[in-house]
Amino acid sequence: MTFSIVGISEEDNPMTTRNVTLHIAAFIGVLTLGPSTLLAAGVGGYARDLGTTAKRIVEGEFTLAPLASVAFCMKNTDQCRDTGGDVVELTDARQGELFGVNSKVNRSIRPKNDSPTADVWSVDVAAGDCEDYALTKRKRLLELGWPSRALRMAVATTPSGEGHAVLVVRTSQGDLVLDNRTSQVKDWAKTDLSWLKMQSSNPEIWVSMQSRPNRPVLVSERTKDHRPARVMRKPPTPVAQVFSDIGIYDTRK
Repeated sequence: MTFSIVGISEEDNPMTTRNVTLHIAAFIGVLTLGPSTLLAAGVGGYARDLGTTAKRIVEGEFTLAPLASVAFCMKNTDQCRDTGGDVVELTDARQGELFGVNSKVNRSIRPKNDSPTADVWSVDVAAGDCEDYALTKRKRLLELGWPSRALRMAVATTPSGEGHAVLVVRTSQGDLVLDNRTSQVKDWAKTDLSWLKMQSSNPEIWVSMQSRPNRPVLVSERTKDHRPARVMRKPPTPVAQVFSDIGIYDTRK
């Protein structure tokens, strides 16, 4: 993809006896699919990486939202509302919804990078790049009744340094990542991504996050020898609201 600040993930978990039937069905279903670069992870991805010990993402300081995210929320206010909730109990039914949405959206969108000079975040597209996949998955889960605070857009970089965006879902089995690069739903701590930032409980306000699971995240306390270049102790006013207040763009129409 082409935008400058964005993220993604990976990991494993053994099948349980009660899930054998589901996995056999998934295996048969995958055999009917044609080759796809978006399904490179294989059949095992349908039930891997969902462990019982949840290691949560540590949220850092409030930070600036990606500009393309601001523009998206200005145009798609229904997708940026705070509908409450937080951690979703990952029942068998919810797990089925999560895996189904991830796999279906990965197959339904044709990979296409944005122009190097114009990063546009979109939803429900026939072709698009990583954030378009993630936004479409988020919309599908919202339509299924998942709460907005459990569905967080996040940006990071891949091992090659490429910007990447994914959907992080807060569940009772951990913070899980839905990535267009694979059919697997993975724990955030077991991915190959270096994380940058993610949405807070308010979809229009973003927070920094630890780049890797065992690394510290930017916090408010400054020390004499290390003073972060930018620390925000209060959430910034969403840019869309600033534009509305000064009459550049009326988001309240």
